[in-house]
Amino acid sequence: MNKTFFQWLPLFAFVVLGMSACDKTETIDGLGDVVIEMDNRAGDDELVFGTKYVTANGDTIQFSTFNYFVSNFVLVNEDGSEYTVPKEDCYFLCKHEDADSRELTLRNVPAGNYKSVKFTIGVDSLKSVSPAAERTGVLDPTGGAAGMYWSWNAGYIFVKVEGTSPQAPIDVNTNERTLQYHTGLFGGKDSPTLNNLKKVTINTTSETAHVRKSHEAPVFHLYVDVLEMFTSPTNINVALNPTSHAGPYSATVANNYADMFTLDHVHNHD
Repeated sequence: MNKTFFQWLPLFAFVVLGMSACDKTETIDGLGDVVIEMDNRAGDDELVFGTKYVTANGDTIQFSTFNYFVSNFVLVNEDGSEYTVPKEDCYFLCKHEDADSRELTLRNVPAGNYKSVKFTIGVDSLKSVSPAAERTGVLDPTGGAAGMYWSWNAGYIFVKVEGTSPQAPIDVNTNERTLQYHTGLFGGKDSPTLNNLKKVTINTTSETAHVRKSHEAPVFHLYVDVLEMFTSPTNINVALNPTSHAGPYSATVANNYADMFTLDHVHNHD
């Protein structure tokens, strides 16, 4: 074989390897989706309606309703830059009995590696006081938000928890030992009220969420622990406080559920 060929062979191999490396270089541009998966829990266990769970105060509860609004999502890139999801695409009502409602898709997110997700528990004041025609879908009080809106108080119920407990007093209307926590209030429209809107920040610890136009959407898998609503910073005593709506005690409930969201893992489809 020609000696010149062997002289050029190392250079040829170097060029081929270099071209191969270039082919593997990823271009991070375009748009992709992000999924936020809400996995409802009761402490270390899966939340199952009708199952008995024990709170930090020692009260036994069987849950029958667990609904919550989340909104105003912001994604934080690994370089510290933030992407704010357009407001009109950023309101979700999660219901425990509806698994589909707990898989949230944030669409057309700029490609990047996202290390944090921020959001609000509840419906912000601007949307709460906007004209009815601007509150559609899950925000429609007569439609998607039915049962999650106080018509008498002109406001959304941010978190709704109902159930029964042997520690609760007997409800004279139902003859059952029921508990009911309907928490809302955004600060008031015509006069001041409590502001029970809570902001949440979820940080990744190892793997960021990889958003790419050519990849399936990454998933932030979050645990949502309903028992956190009954503890830290205040252990709720069901016997003393079996109900809470728009009164002062709602601030205690809201301060407790502010930390009920935690990250289980990030799932990428690279």
